[in-house]
Amino acid sequence: MVTVKSAKTAATAPYFWEEACKQLMKKDRVMKRLIPQFGDACLQTRGDAFVTLARSVVGQQISVKAAQTVWDRFALLPRKMTPGNVLKLKVDDMRAAGLSVRKVEYLVDLALHFDSKALRVSAWDSMSDDEIVAELISIRGIGRWTAEMFLIFHLMRPNVLPLDDVGLINGISRNYFSGDVVSRSDAREVAAAWAPYCTVATWYIWRSLDPVPVDY
Repeated sequence: MVTVKSAKTAATAPYFWEEACKQLMKKDRVMKRLIPQFGDACLQTRGDAFVTLARSVVGQQISVKAAQTVWDRFALLPRKMTPGNVLKLKVDDMRAAGLSVRKVEYLVDLALHFDSKALRVSAWDSMSDDEIVAELISIRGIGRWTAEMFLIFHLMRPNVLPLDDVGLINGISRNYFSGDVVSRSDAREVAAAWAPYCTVATWYIWRSLDPVPVDY
């Protein structure tokens, strides 16, 4: 039985969420068990496109706690976190906030792409997931995983399957294969039943590993 969403959740949930939950619970035994466990919780988005991608760059290859600490310091440098303001920052100040030389370069390149309108932000709504990924990975420091997290957490696309995500693979292993090692092809086979709502199923797989939602 699908849980009834509260008025608050209904107002903030992605438009496809309730229908996705119904369909996933009909088609997939694991989703039928997982989805009711998390009540009204659902995918949320925060910030704007530049901030979301900048946070992802700052958080690369460090713990969530460390990433938050560095971001909090970095966010104090500009009056407002915009591409133009980031381009005005001094490298020494960015380094003093805890950013590596490489991450400073990545953030500057990201800001340049936004400031110069090299990214077709206004066209993203009409572009396919693959087209957006191709555009984003042209930016230094943005790989496929980061682009897919952006599709999920910022654009809230309904059918993203991030096969490079360790949490997704581990969650599929635990929930579908009793902890056995899972290949990408195994994961694709499981996810065939999730389409066209792979994003939603992925979110619940993440929750099965860590009940506290993560956002980007």
